[in-house]
Amino acid sequence: MIEPSWIAGLGAFLFCIGLAGTFTRKNAIIVLMCIEIMLNAVNLNFVAAASFHNDIHGWVYIAIAIAIAAAEVAVGLAIFLTLYSQQETISLDEVTLLKH
Repeated sequence: MIEPSWIAGLGAFLFCIGLAGTFTRKNAIIVLMCIEIMLNAVNLNFVAAASFHNDIHGWVYIAIAIAIAAAEVAVGLAIFLTLYSQQETISLDEVTLLKH
């Protein structure tokens, strides 16, 4: 069995990758995928904590976080579809709808 410290380290590494991608990318779909990587990294750390402490609380948090991630994807894609229908782009540099 893999030790929880390795799982937590992998989760921290994935979170850093997602954070760097969120701040450096210009495409809105890529930014949304990087946010999903960050949410999955948090879920991985919850798994590590649950396996380290042998309790159910980490698994409950994971179920809640997965539901939040699914809702975030649905809302994000709806926003991107609306932006594309109004401005014909989803590049974050070219979107000027919220700058008024």
